[in-house]
Parts: sequence; C-alpha cells; structure tokens
Amino acid sequence: MSKRNPTATPDPITGRTGDISRAPVGWASIFRFYSQRRLLTIFLLGMASGYPWVMIGSSMTAWLNEMGFTRATIGYFGAVFAAYSVNFLWSPLVDRIKVPLLSDWLGHRRGWILFCQFGVAAACFGLAHIDFTESLRFAGMVALTIAIFSATQDIAIDAYRIDSVGEHEARVQSAAAAMATAGWWTGFAGLGAIPFFLTDTSGTSAFFLQGMEWAQVYQWLAVVMLLLSAGVWLAQEPKTARGAKQREAELHYQQIAAAQPRQMAALMLLAVAMLLLIIAAISGQVGGVGWLFWLALMVAALVPLAKTLVRFQTPTAGAITTTPVRISLGHRTVAWLVVTLVEPLAEFFRRNGVRFALSILLFVLLFKVGEAFLGRMSIVFYQEVGFTNAEIGLYSKLVNWWVTIAFALIGSYVNMRIGILKGLFIGGSAMAASNLLFSALALVGPDKTLLLAAVITDGFTSAWSTVAFVALISLMANRAFTATQYALMASIGTLGRTVLAAYSGVVVDWLDGNWAVFFLLTTVMVIPSLLFLWFIRRDVQRLEDASRERQAAWDKENGDSL
Repeated sequence: MSKRNPTATPDPITGRTGDISRAPVGWASIFRFYSQRRLLTIFLLGMASGYPWVMIGSSMTAWLNEMGFTRATIGYFGAVFAAYSVNFLWSPLVDRIKVPLLSDWLGHRRGWILFCQFGVAAACFGLAHIDFTESLRFAGMVALTIAIFSATQDIAIDAYRIDSVGEHEARVQSAAAAMATAGWWTGFAGLGAIPFFLTDTSGTSAFFLQGMEWAQVYQWLAVVMLLLSAGVWLAQEPKTARGAKQREAELHYQQIAAAQPRQMAALMLLAVAMLLLIIAAISGQVGGVGWLFWLALMVAALVPLAKTLVRFQTPTAGAITTTPVRISLGHRTVAWLVVTLVEPLAEFFRRNGVRFALSILLFVLLFKVGEAFLGRMSIVFYQEVGFTNAEIGLYSKLVNWWVTIAFALIGSYVNMRIGILKGLFIGGSAMAASNLLFSALALVGPDKTLLLAAVITDGFTSAWSTVAFVALISLMANRAFTATQYALMASIGTLGRTVLAAYSGVVVDWLDGNWAVFFLLTTVMVIPSLLFLWFIRRDVQRLEDASRERQAAWDKENGDSL
C-alpha cells in the first residue's frame, strides 16, 4: 500500500483524504472498502426502498389470488406501480422543497426519506382493515397511496446515494449501486419471504408462527416499515453545492424574466403544455390514432421550448439593456418555477446532446421489460404449478435474496475492472437466457431442484445487470438536480417494468395458461434493448472513460492505488 499524500485534496463529501475511493485488492481491503459507513447506510436505505414492494407486490398478488380474483384482475391491480414510472413529475419538488420540521432537523434528503416512510407505514396499516371483496376499488387506492409514498422515498434515497459519492469516485459509485441493489433485494426478497411463512397452512414451514390471516400480516408489515427508519438515523446528510448551483441558475433566469417577460411567459406555457400532455398519456386518455395527434403536439411544444432554452443560455441572454432591471416578486417566482421544473431536463439534454440523451432514455425504457413480465406473474406461476407458500417463500424470496446480495457485490467489483458497458452486455444477455429455465420448469412441473437452479440463475443475472444499470444512470445525473434527473431515468425504466408489465396476466390468459411460451417471450423481450445498447456503445464508453479519468486524477493527487 502506498503512503498517503500529505497534500492531498480533502474529499468534498466526507472531508477525508486518502485512499478510501481506491479499487480494493485483497480480501481485507475489499471488506474495508464495502464496510464504509456511507455504503452500509446506503444498504439500509435500500432495504427501506425495496420493502414497500412486498406490500403492493408479491404479498398483494398472493392475497388476491387466494381470495379468488382472476389473473387479469391481479395483473391490473399491479398498475399501482405506475407511481414509480411517473415520480419524475414531482421529483423537482423533492430537490427544491423542504419537509417542514423534518428537513430542518435531519437535513433535506433525510427529512424527505423519513416523511415518506411514515406515510408508507400508515397506508399499509389502513390496508389491513379493508374488505377487498366489498371495497376492491378503495383497496386499490390505498395501495396506490403506498406506491406514491414509496416512489417519493425512492427519489430521496437515490439522490442521497448519488450525493454521498464524489464525482471523482467512479469505483465507489459502482459499489454504492451494488449496496443499494443488495439492500433493495433484502427488503423485497428477504423480508418479503416472511409473509409467506406466516400465512402458510401446509404445515411444512418451520416458522414458529404460521397460518395467520393476510390482514394480520399487513399490520406487522407496517410495524417493520417503521423499524426500517433506522437507516435514516444512521445516515449523515451529504454536503453538496446543490443549493449554490440552483441559486446561480435562479439569478440567471430572474434577469431573463425581467428583460424578456414575454419569452419567459411563453417558456412556462410550453412547459405546462408538455406536462399536461404527459399526464394525459400516462392516465390512459390517449389511444388509437390519438397517439399521432399527441406526438404532433409534443413535437410542437418541445421544439420551441428547446430553442428558447438554448437562447437563454447565451452570455447576453439576461443583459438586454444597459440600465439596471428591477427584479420583482413575479420575476423571482417565475425563475424559481423554471429552475425547479424546466432547468433539470434542459441541463440534461444540453450536457449530453439531444441524440445521446434520447438514446439513453430509450435504452432505459427497454432494458428491464422482460424481467418485469416474469416478475409480475412469478408468484401466480409458482402457485399454479403446485408449490406451497412456504416453498415459494424459501426459494423465490430467501434463496433469491442471498444470491442477489452475493452477485450484486461480485458484479460491482467485476464492473470496476471491466467497466459498466461490458457489465450491461454480459448481465443483460445472461438475464435474457436465464428466463428459459422457467420455461423448462413450466414443462417439468413442481421440481424443487429445477426451481432452485432457475432462482439462482435469475438472481445472479438480475443482480449483475441491475448494478451496471444503476451505476450508468447515476453517472449521468448532474449534482445540482440529482433527484430530478435520476428520477426521470429511473421512472422511464420503471415504466416498462410496471405499466407495460400490467398486461402480463392478459398475455398468460391469451396463451391459455401456456407458461412455457410466456417465459420464452420474456426472453425475446430483452433482445431489442441489447441491440440498442450496441448502437450507442461508443457514447456510453466515452461517458465511462470521462468518469475513469476523474478517478485517475484523484488517485494521482492522493497517491498511488492500493
């Protein structure tokens, strides 16, 4: 190990100097690297992020199935996950608005996280007291409330994770993605196995409590959500220049609002028009040939909006007159709205270029579609094939949990060596091929050995690809608008995993319950994203090379690598 450079620049996030961001070599070094306090905190927050999916995902699916609801109904009920696809609509508020009392007490990010955790727990407890057969629609609304609080929590947690890692720490960013993934799966799969043991009535479970009603289980799920807030108390609020950068942008747009009020008013109208069009599309009000009209309106709003924003970035944009311009409350309000709602997206496209920015967003949309179709119907598949709830909890939750944790960490370490781009190609290809094992299971029947092989393979490939995926979109977020830009990319990725996957039950019914063909289709669904990744590989590689150069410059200033 080389000596620490005594003149090294302190880390802007942690305030420390030295080799904490270096690539670990040797088991002891690897253990120290992954046991950093900030990485352990990210793991705990990841648990809190994945846990609400138990309430509205696997447990809800099993509960509805046992109550006798159809596969189509179960699939449609999963549409509450759409909240994760549209949380970018309110993500700017998480970047800019403080939660009363909590943000002043805990800090901006931590205050938002704790607020959302309280909301999830309260809604889950309420869900336990609803009669689904009499009030299915109301139960769906409460489940949607859980999803909204959870999706908002994800915005704050993802922003916290990215802000906690310096822009020069490419290796730590990959490790943080792995810890977030491992934590998410611990909350979703590890803790998600408990409800299946508690409700098991086969007598095969070794769990000391079993045969509980689902309503009772949901009360305990709410309590566990409160316990998971421990991550907030362990976390340290990251120090960033976000406020200063946002203030600088506000001052810029205040000058423009005062000097060019008409152009600024037109900008706001165009932004509102685009927002309304997006909401109309998401809410299902657009269909058939209406999509052509919708697309034409989007282009008609986007083109002048982009041109106006580019013009506003010229050095003389706010200096139209030589005389001082009075900045009114109206100018400040308009500037605040522009920086909050418009500037994050505008900065993303300016920094990356329109072609590459759109290409990344399209890849993000396609990458996880096949996995989402498989995941949405997996519990129904296991139950119909003949596995008990205890077996489902053991194999699909507990085994998958440990596999995911192990390979998320291994995958992040390998990605440090081979890079994010290769990690995406390898993980994505393996993810597609692994779905074929579920087709074989559908043909063979309830074979525990084959189920174990399928679960392990699926967990391994999903973990590796997810770590690389999270590392990529984390790398693309600007620290001034972390929550908004990451939420935009994550929402688009979740769109394919939630809204499109809501039709998974319909597809199974259309195939007359032919699960083998269904899982074959999920394999094919991954291929377009891999082809698309191949076409943008050079742009992604340039982005990754720039990150590695920042890491190398930091290593050079602070001493040689381990």
